[in-house]
Amino acid sequence: MTLQRRLLILLVAVVVLGGVAAAAVLRAGARADEKNQEQAGGPRVTPGRVSLAPDAGGRRLVFRNMAWGPHRDELATVPADHPDAPRTASGVSCLRLYAAAGTGICLQAVKGGVQDSYRAVVLDASLREVSAHPLAGIPTRARVSPGGHLTAWTVFVGGDSYAGTDFSTRTSVLDLRTGRLEASLEDFTIRKDGHDHKAADVNFWGVTFTPDEKGFYATLATGGKTYLVRGDLDARTVTTLRENVECPSLSPDGTRIVFKKRVEGRPAEAPWQLHALDLATGTETPLAEERSVDDQAVWLDDRTVAYALPGDFGADLYSVPADGSGSPARLMDSALAPALLG
Repeated sequence: MTLQRRLLILLVAVVVLGGVAAAAVLRAGARADEKNQEQAGGPRVTPGRVSLAPDAGGRRLVFRNMAWGPHRDELATVPADHPDAPRTASGVSCLRLYAAAGTGICLQAVKGGVQDSYRAVVLDASLREVSAHPLAGIPTRARVSPGGHLTAWTVFVGGDSYAGTDFSTRTSVLDLRTGRLEASLEDFTIRKDGHDHKAADVNFWGVTFTPDEKGFYATLATGGKTYLVRGDLDARTVTTLRENVECPSLSPDGTRIVFKKRVEGRPAEAPWQLHALDLATGTETPLAEERSVDDQAVWLDDRTVAYALPGDFGADLYSVPADGSGSPARLMDSALAPALLG
């Protein structure tokens, strides 16, 4: 083969690959533009003022609006008693969010030329930025303590799913009273089975704070198993309590935890069922939601929890009684990461 022919083949290959890349970019752009268009029959969303203050307008839900249109991914709100009401969108975009006692945590994507970066933004009741903190990976969990003085977030540093074992997380806790940031719970002393535990495979995720704002519960993964841990912020320790507990969510009265549990015989990609744990007795109760839930549930009151499942436009919210009775009910279409205020 002559040099001229080789150069011609190389030129053709470059042109073809360039065309493929350009087509992929155009398709991605068209898909992004499609998500900015409202869908017929979807939730009505209008811009407006959104407050995180506990006494601003009665009981209400704040959440990430997933409905396609110009307000997709924005922090939005509806009355808690009428979740199908028109939504008010704030203009503040969040991938994950949570709020309590006038404090919000919003995990955001920052668009970049080559790839996105991420940051955690603390918001006041008027959604003004109080502080911002760079994140080491893709946001996945966020919480605020009941009194609004502590925030926590989890990101994927490696991988993007809890279903397998090939992932790495980083979980941080910020004390808004002192400004102290615990950049990684992996720096805490781990007490497992009565002994200090150190291992290279340690991961934490899914913080839920105690009502006194002195401690928390979370998931610890090590040695191929997951554990419910109780954390002490002053002592900087975590203590294992129970195996096979992920994404705990503490009830408002501090007596029960709803969590996702791996159930034997389920598919590897969808292994969980929501359970409730009575912390005093250790009794576990499976909830009536039989679909696999990969989310950290949120308590709507002392009897009911909400959670997300995949939906046509990203995710939908459902609710179910926390005592194992009843059946799941669709709460909201095209919504994610709810928090109850008021």
